[in-house]
Amino acid sequence: MSNVIPASELIINPDGSIYHLNLKPEFLASSVITVGDPERVASISKYFDEIEAKVAKREFVTHTGTYKGKRLSVMSTGMGTDNIEIFLTELDALVNIDLQTRKVKDKHTILNIVRVGTSGSMREEIPAGALVASEYGVGLDTLMQYYVTESTSKEKEVAKGVQEALRLHFTPYCFHGSEILLDRLCKGEIIKGNTVTCPGFFGPQGREVRLKPAIPDIIERLAGLDVDGFRLTNFEMETAGYYAMGKMLGHEVLSLNAIVANRITKEFVDDPAAVVDRLILHTLEHI
Repeated sequence: MSNVIPASELIINPDGSIYHLNLKPEFLASSVITVGDPERVASISKYFDEIEAKVAKREFVTHTGTYKGKRLSVMSTGMGTDNIEIFLTELDALVNIDLQTRKVKDKHTILNIVRVGTSGSMREEIPAGALVASEYGVGLDTLMQYYVTESTSKEKEVAKGVQEALRLHFTPYCFHGSEILLDRLCKGEIIKGNTVTCPGFFGPQGREVRLKPAIPDIIERLAGLDVDGFRLTNFEMETAGYYAMGKMLGHEVLSLNAIVANRITKEFVDDPAAVVDRLILHTLEHI
């Protein structure tokens, strides 16, 4: 089988940049901080010593520069694991595929990718305002139904436990984050946890506005899950997609979460931006 990627499968823009991200390889640093909100990119790059490149297309915004002499890229992805699938596939292609010949490179390049995002707590002991590093990510979406994956026995056991707890008609997926980045970034006030990734903000997280959710007590069910001591701590919309794609593509990926709400105690932080900024500064210092 040829290792040349057809033009229909990996689209390259006329200027030589990759299709959705609009990036060329030289615009990308080997360490990448990601955020969902495009406006949050500048909230991180404002701390850079200098910015060498700014690129934007759709929800994908990139600033590459240096922080205390270390070259970094900050990129926005938008919300949801569908965006993460696009983002990580193209990010990997920038370093592991020659975009001119469309051939997979012989030497594999590993990226360090750290997500800095907001999240909700499902544990009373993790209050709004806390910072959580995700050891595992559990996906309630169906993205991994479209890929051939390999999971550990523990990951399979957790996924099965979540399926049974929610009585889902499909099996969720569970993947571990980067041990290297977890050791590097889970310091100080950072709490180690396990994150659930939901395929939406309202119904999939048990919120009722005008539509009634099928699992209104989803947070309580997930919070009550105990798989041989494995407990879920928080939920958001991207982490599991990062961990699954990162593992398959061979990159070091970690998700860091600014807890802005606690669904058990019903509290919400007064200043979400301040909590996120604490997490940003921690990430910049330790990545």
